[in-house]
This record gives sequence, structure tokens and C-alpha cells, in this order.
Amino acid sequence: MSQRRRHLLILLLLAARLAQAEPDEPELGQHSGYPVGTGLADWADMAHRVGSWSALDKVPGMLTSPVQRSATPTPLPNAKTARPISYRFRNIGYALDDYLERRRITGLLILKDGEIVAERYRYGRNEDARFLSFSMAKSVTALLVGVALAKGAIASLDDPAGKYARDLADSPYGETSIRHLLRMSSGLRFTERYDGHDDVARLARSVSTGRPGVVSVLRSVTERHAAAGEKFVYASAESEVLGRVLTAATGRSMAQLTTDWLWQPMGAENDAFWRTGADQQEVAFAFFNASLRDWGRLGLLLAHDGKRGEQQIVARDYLLAATDPARQPAAFAPLRATPYFGYGYQFWLHPLRERSFAMQGVYGQAVFVQPASGIVMVQTAVYASASGAQDPEPYAERAAFWLGVLQSLGGNTQRY
Repeated sequence: MSQRRRHLLILLLLAARLAQAEPDEPELGQHSGYPVGTGLADWADMAHRVGSWSALDKVPGMLTSPVQRSATPTPLPNAKTARPISYRFRNIGYALDDYLERRRITGLLILKDGEIVAERYRYGRNEDARFLSFSMAKSVTALLVGVALAKGAIASLDDPAGKYARDLADSPYGETSIRHLLRMSSGLRFTERYDGHDDVARLARSVSTGRPGVVSVLRSVTERHAAAGEKFVYASAESEVLGRVLTAATGRSMAQLTTDWLWQPMGAENDAFWRTGADQQEVAFAFFNASLRDWGRLGLLLAHDGKRGEQQIVARDYLLAATDPARQPAAFAPLRATPYFGYGYQFWLHPLRERSFAMQGVYGQAVFVQPASGIVMVQTAVYASASGAQDPEPYAERAAFWLGVLQSLGGNTQRY
């Protein structure tokens, strides 16, 4: 082979490698095989982010509680016909592969009518990885509240939290109704800026160390910015209170409830797990971990309004109250609760005419659902920034991609 042809071949191989490269691979630990963190101090560092966020139970010192899979998994067959996905962002057209090349996505699953349209794993991940949800876990907590209500373990959503979580009685959160907690409308001031110096960081430290305990942190939130039920203000503490209501009302752990009330009935293929705090309580506001396909199965359960086959797993009326903009007070509607989303019972409500909603977590995690069209999209990611307030571009492109998925698969994108 001539020197010129050898040089050309090398250039072609390099070009092919660059075309397949995933964003920021060296920064995210590619050369070390995407390792998990060495402990609680560094598990979320950039170089450990891919590894830790797909195997949190492998991080030394991280306490977890298992959630057991079903003996009869719900099938997720591949779609019989290829359905290409395209979208537009900043007036430029892109395809699905372009999206993956542009953003730090570790897993992507798209379902249409219970069939897999697309399933992709990036950064060396695979179908056995159990992806960290961050605040998607809040929606799981809300689903368990709905089942507890249907079973009579919780008598009414208008009961104060302290009726069940007795260690919060006579505190402002204990006096807040379960319904207001579900809508994050306690009116109590809890800061969530993701700068390491806010109340959510204080809550996370108490989970890890137990100093002070989580209950002490929750009882310390006393300043009020509004009357209860008046407006939506995002606060992870309110989801944590709901978790403590659940365990107190049932006498069972979050992991046991998730196994018996959700994971096995919906037909999960893999075991999942919750992160557990120093006080042995599962963390209800974040840190539920599951495989990409099982996140998809959960989205499919929501798309079917809580049913698997003939079995009603989560009450339909509760799910509508949780996810339908028409069921929310005016202050919680899309374009009112926030400049874009509305907020239901721990679910984000899209400003579309067709009921569409999402479970969302920081750093890019999401499950999007449009029940009428049977479309579910799951994304796991390792974005550099926690929220769109810090870096709007990846979140804006994700929203554009979701609209493209709807358009490509026959969903409804008419605005609210």
C-alpha cells in the first residue's frame, strides 16, 4: 500500500471514529472504563458520573434497598416496521442519531403502542444497567401514595401528613395536607438551587450522614412564603415527607411497597433498588434506580392509565388527578405553574392539548408519556448542569426532540 493510500485510510478511520464519538468522553471517564466513584465524596464527580449513575449500588458506602422483579415480565417487542425519528431545533432539522451525538445521553428508549421503536445505550452502558432517576423517583413515590389511598392505608389526601408520620406532628410539614405536598404547594420556603449551599443540599447531607437526621431537617423548615395550596414551588422536602407518610401509614418500607404495588404487578424484567439513608429509610425524593426497559414499562403503565391487561394497578381517577391539566387548580396549569410546565401530583404537565406529562430528574433524566397516542420516551443522561436554569440548551433540545418523536410517530403536538 502506498504512503498516500495509507494516510487516506487513517484519515477515513479517524473520521469514522469521530462520527461515532459520544460527547465529552474523556471528561466522563472513558479512558478508565467509566468507573463508579470511590465513595460518597466523589460518586457524582464528572469522571465517575457515567459509572455511578448506572450502578449506584456499586459505590462503596452507598446504602440501597432491593425492589424485586416480576416472574412474568411485560413483553416489549421490537416494532415490526422501522419508524424514523426527526426533529427541529433552532430551525435546523436533525435525526435521532444526531440527537445522540449532540448530547450526553446514556440511554434512550422510545415505545409506540408497547413496541420498541428505538433503544440505544451510550458510553458503554447496556440493558443490564440500572439507571439513576434523581427526581423521577418523586413520581414513583406519588404512585405509591395513590395505591395506599385506594387500599385505605391513607384515608384521605386532605389528611395532614402528621396524622401518619407522627415524628413530623406539630411541625409545619406535619400540618400540611398530603394533597398540598403532592402538588408541592405547602407554602413553606425550601431552597433548591443546586449550588451545594441550599436546603436540598442540606437534606442530601442528612441522608448520607444522619447528622442531623432527616426528620430534624424537615422539622426545621418553618418559614412561609405563601398560604398552603396557593401556588407551586418546587421542593424535594415535600416528596420526602410523602415517603415518610407512606412507611408510617403501611408499616412497610418503600422498597417493599414498590415491589408489591408497582414493580411486580406491572411486569418488571429486572430488579430495581432505592437508595437508603443513614436512618434506614429509602429516599423518597430521588435515587430510585431501574433498567431502561423497566422505566419504559412504568411509562407504559401510565400510558394505559394504570392498567396492565385487565388489572388496575394504580387507580385511573387518581392518575388523572395526578397528570391531567384539566384536573388542576388554575395556578398549577401549564404556563401558570411555571413558564412552560404545569404540575400535578409529582408529575410535570406539558402545554399540549392532548394530555402529555413527564417524570423528570436533574441532569437530563426523563420519562415522557402521551397516553392517547401510546407514545413513551425514556431518557437517561449525564448532563453537565442540573437544570435548565443553569444551562438551558440541552433541556430545550430535549423538549424539541420529544415534539419530534410525537410528530414522527403520529402523536399530537397542538399547543395548550
